[in-house]
Amino acid sequence: MSGIYIHFPFCKQACHYCDFHFSTSLHKKEAMLNALKKEIKLRKSEFKDEVVETIYFGGGTPSLLSMDELRFLLDEVYENYNIVPSPEITLEANPDDLSSIKINDLYKSPVNRLSIGIQSFFEEDLKLMNRAHNAEEASRCIKEAQDAGFENISIDLIYGIPGMSNERWIQNIEKTLAFQIPHISSYALTVEPRTALEKLIEKGRIAPVDDELAHQHFLSLVTILKENNFVHYELSNFGKPGFFSKNNTAYWLGKKYIGIGPSAHSYDGNHRGWNIANNPKYIKALSNNELPLEIETLSKKDRYNEYIMTGLRTIWGVSTERVVCDFGMLSKQHLLKQAEKYIKEGLLEIVTDKATEVLRTTRKGKFLCDGIASDLFLLNLEK
Repeated sequence: MSGIYIHFPFCKQACHYCDFHFSTSLHKKEAMLNALKKEIKLRKSEFKDEVVETIYFGGGTPSLLSMDELRFLLDEVYENYNIVPSPEITLEANPDDLSSIKINDLYKSPVNRLSIGIQSFFEEDLKLMNRAHNAEEASRCIKEAQDAGFENISIDLIYGIPGMSNERWIQNIEKTLAFQIPHISSYALTVEPRTALEKLIEKGRIAPVDDELAHQHFLSLVTILKENNFVHYELSNFGKPGFFSKNNTAYWLGKKYIGIGPSAHSYDGNHRGWNIANNPKYIKALSNNELPLEIETLSKKDRYNEYIMTGLRTIWGVSTERVVCDFGMLSKQHLLKQAEKYIKEGLLEIVTDKATEVLRTTRKGKFLCDGIASDLFLLNLEK
């Protein structure tokens, strides 16, 4: 099974922390839609032998799409790809875009999963991040989506926000639980280069991010959600059984996906591609029936390192049997040698899952898994 990701690169306003590719000017929206449609069609040969299980609208803010525009893109996907009978179709949405009319129209459409960018239920946090919605809209849109019939709802929450006490963070979690949301994606606020957040911190207008406080928030999140029967199936993702994101799970398990739109990435197991992160150049290329796509062939070392990075972020971990099969016995020996100190520190563990030996992060090691993974990487490996 494979997936299609469609990047809609427009937002109403720029969040202070965001470094994704987007524009706050919508005057090229129609031209962009035509370019997206063209790319969907031009790339169908890449998936001629694939069955698409997930379609994901990300951004940017794809909830700015009208229902006609959403159908315009979905129709093109269905016309050119082999789609399973009941695919997971996710729309990322901001609360201020989700009017009761929009929600009801979405429920009647093929979209069957909403990923809502709540980030926080508190006004002061939303203002600090320069979010377009307010606290009232955050709560309202969830209730109205549930009332309309949506069951598969995910919300985003951000922790580690300057000035957010652990008590207020716990209130955010409790508000989420009160809505009985089945999936939560939660990320630490990160200061990315060349963002408004970086500049505001440099000027002293916002306090620096406190890593220790973010770690405390993370531990509270993990503890409370486990007590409420959520499965911590990936570093930043928690789901009730049956509500894991199929789109994101496929990515972490190394399945194929095509990324449509400016800055979107693609992967087929041996190659990684990425589109140009420039709206006018993207539109111009597609108008000339050209794909604004760069492709790199992944070496064995690249594929090994990616498997370690993604595997350690998940409950499925890293299969030592797969490491031997795909990369050789020396790679397994390297992996286990590098992992020794982390196992002794209680950050990694080796378990047997369905008769297969698996290396995975412990609860204690989860927050540090990206750093741990980089220490397990191979520097050299025969092609």
